[in-house]
Amino acid sequence: MDELPPRLTPEEEGSFQYLRIKDQTPPILTKAIDALHRHKSEFFEKHGEEGTEAEKKAISLLSKLRNELQTDKPFLPLTDNSADTDVWNQYLEYHHSLLNENNKKVSWFQSPWLYVECYMYRRIHEALMLSSPISYFDVFKESKDQNFLESLEAIKSLCNYLQELKKRIENLDENQLKDEFFKLLQIVLWGNKYDLALSPDESIPEISSPVVTLEDLQLFILVDNMDHLWSLLINRKKMRQETFSVTRVDFVLDNAGFELVTDLVMADFLLASKLATEIHFHGKSIPWFVSNTIKKDMDWVIKQLKAANTKCVSDCGINWEHYLKHTWIYQDHMFWTLPHEYCTMSQVSPDLYAELQKSNLILFKGDLNYRKLVGDRKWELTVPFRQALNGFHPAPLCSIRTVKTEALVGLAHGQGQHVAGIDPQWRTSGKFGVFQFDGAL
Repeated sequence: MDELPPRLTPEEEGSFQYLRIKDQTPPILTKAIDALHRHKSEFFEKHGEEGTEAEKKAISLLSKLRNELQTDKPFLPLTDNSADTDVWNQYLEYHHSLLNENNKKVSWFQSPWLYVECYMYRRIHEALMLSSPISYFDVFKESKDQNFLESLEAIKSLCNYLQELKKRIENLDENQLKDEFFKLLQIVLWGNKYDLALSPDESIPEISSPVVTLEDLQLFILVDNMDHLWSLLINRKKMRQETFSVTRVDFVLDNAGFELVTDLVMADFLLASKLATEIHFHGKSIPWFVSNTIKKDMDWVIKQLKAANTKCVSDCGINWEHYLKHTWIYQDHMFWTLPHEYCTMSQVSPDLYAELQKSNLILFKGDLNYRKLVGDRKWELTVPFRQALNGFHPAPLCSIRTVKTEALVGLAHGQGQHVAGIDPQWRTSGKFGVFQFDGAL
């Protein structure tokens, strides 16, 4: 294989990555500190003086972390003795050896951007882990919940659409089923548009009907491999009628809130249409990148849906709770919150790689998953998606992502220049999306 292009870093003053670390990241830490402040009385009620002292300690550690970031201090080893601590510290040593060759330090503005961001969120987790008995506290929970609550009208519309679709799904011909599949795929794509880690102060515009807005958004899909997904699933469905084999679809989740609801709607549709027989969800094991999904988020969302006073919404909540107990499988794994690119998974976490090999289709949601798939490097836009995966092929997979950061491959020649003429910020605005498929093993 040709030599890989360099990783994106925040070194260059004024670059997208530099401005993200300088301007966007400290406010995330400030909000985490504020969240702890707001729950001071809760900590005292639950744990007495010990809870108060733990809150002070966590705030002190996060304030120190913010100062380290703003003054470009060297990265420190983790000290919390979690299951992944040694892996993180080995990764730090690896980057020490890489950067020492160039007389650089492993620090906030001199290290690969993907590593810098992951390291910050892992240090936030460390601050809580070192602050028992409040280690359970999710500093991002309120913002995730707010995202859900701001999207209630869109969620109601989507749940109603799903329930009406399921009533007639047995009567749809193949072309009609394909059309519905494509509609829901696009809802899953555009549900990924709002990311609290990249735009922490952005509220969710109220979209009353996600389905109605789809036609206007089709022009913004830069790479459309939806046909590949349809062909794979419909062919397996036809085969299954003869061989009784299963079709397993895995969702590697991104954000909680509205985006998670779109994923659950798609999972429900896949089972109802018999395009899939088995659904696996892969979430994060710790709070991550502000809005990423952990198991508590999924449980909370389903509880909110069940309690809704609109029947189509509460029915979805009841059904999905049942599925999670019987048909859907939720898993997390520490690899998803490591800084490693996915091409290293088979070496770093062979158990997870072996699990993904059991899938018939893996849907990787969102920007962070995309960056880890292609290595967050300075790729030429026209490099094939398969090449950028750098040997990561556990099963047929598709990245469903709105483009919010600069890592991007798989475009046609001249396409980038054309889109830049329409929107100079097209690679970071979240206005454009991709369905990028890799099928051959």
